[in-house]
Amino acid sequence: MVLNKIEKLLEKYDNGETTLKEEQQLQAYFAQDEVAPHLESYRVMFQYFKKTKQEHYTKDVPLIPKAPDNYQDGTKTYNLYRWISVAAIAVLMLTVFTQFNGGKKTLADLNSEELLAYNQTMEALNLLSSKFNQGATSLNALNLAGAQFEKGAEQVGYISEFSATTNKIFKNE
Repeated sequence: MVLNKIEKLLEKYDNGETTLKEEQQLQAYFAQDEVAPHLESYRVMFQYFKKTKQEHYTKDVPLIPKAPDNYQDGTKTYNLYRWISVAAIAVLMLTVFTQFNGGKKTLADLNSEELLAYNQTMEALNLLSSKFNQGATSLNALNLAGAQFEKGAEQVGYISEFSATTNKIFKNE
């Protein structure tokens, strides 16, 4: 009768439905010398819980209050590094803006050598783009094959589950 009650409590414990009093009953049962053989794995778990409850952190933790970032000795000071990073970004953006907007050129303004370099670059980029597009279509085919493989793996999972269920029904375990 006691073993039956413990098994019911364990089922509730596994589902997270036990009260503190019921958990204390489980702890008391597994603290005994004699435990049912099929419940030995729970005994180890409850012994671990009991042992960890007794552990204490013994080192001293210094409690030195830290002043907030923007106050020091009662006066407001600014975080220097934060402002330096903001200034560096502003200078970088200003430089990029003036470089690209200051010297606007059109294709008509280019000399023959610059125009040849521009055309060759555009051809190379178009070739690269077409090769990337071909690779992308090949990748789509691989994605389709991967999806089919995942469906097959799911079906194998169903077969495994069916086999486990039939073993339970016919008690082949």
